[in-house]
Amino acid sequence: MTSAGRPVPAAPVPAEPVPAEPVPAWLRELAVAAKTMEVPALILPPVSGGKPSAVLVLFGDGPGGPDLLFIQRSQELRLHAGQPAFPGGAIDAGDDGPVAAALREAAEEVGVDPEGVEVVGTLPELFIERTGFRVVPVLAWWRRPSAVAPVDAGEVAAVERVGVAELADPAVRLMVRVPDGRTTPAFRVREMLIWGFTATLVDRLLALAGWEKPWDIGKVMDL
Repeated sequence: MTSAGRPVPAAPVPAEPVPAEPVPAWLRELAVAAKTMEVPALILPPVSGGKPSAVLVLFGDGPGGPDLLFIQRSQELRLHAGQPAFPGGAIDAGDDGPVAAALREAAEEVGVDPEGVEVVGTLPELFIERTGFRVVPVLAWWRRPSAVAPVDAGEVAAVERVGVAELADPAVRLMVRVPDGRTTPAFRVREMLIWGFTATLVDRLLALAGWEKPWDIGKVMDL
């Protein structure tokens, strides 16, 4: 059809919405089990004190099965420089609790779209002694994954989706000994060494979900 002898542009075809992935049964079962998980002494909160915070433990449907979203902290940070972690941070006064804080931090750090995330539960409060953070891990499913990348290079250097099968591989598992002599689980994947609080949490989730495989707990590396 033309108007005054000129072609009329065709109306743009709306993009097909990305289909949402329903929450898998295994994740709902994990959320139930995780609510009452035994907290390792290394990350057990004190009776009082500490700054309330939250992290987003975001599972998605990766090419090789379930995966988890990790960030790698910038080397410029004063605390946890260069260390892999889950997205998260302190609960601000404007946040409506740990769930809102975890979603906000994930959006601010790497651009996760909260609309594409379905929260399935929270875990018991944990503690990071070095920073004094009391942390509520928020367990969630990436129903509609969005593109993610570091938003502020001064805070986040990289983003990785790491498959659960990779993390459960006994070949990548080890223990690390920190300077005070204590040891924590660790994972060496994607040229990252995941250790400390984050690795301890991953270790517990693998066990609770039944994904853990026998591995050499005697393999210890000094940091």
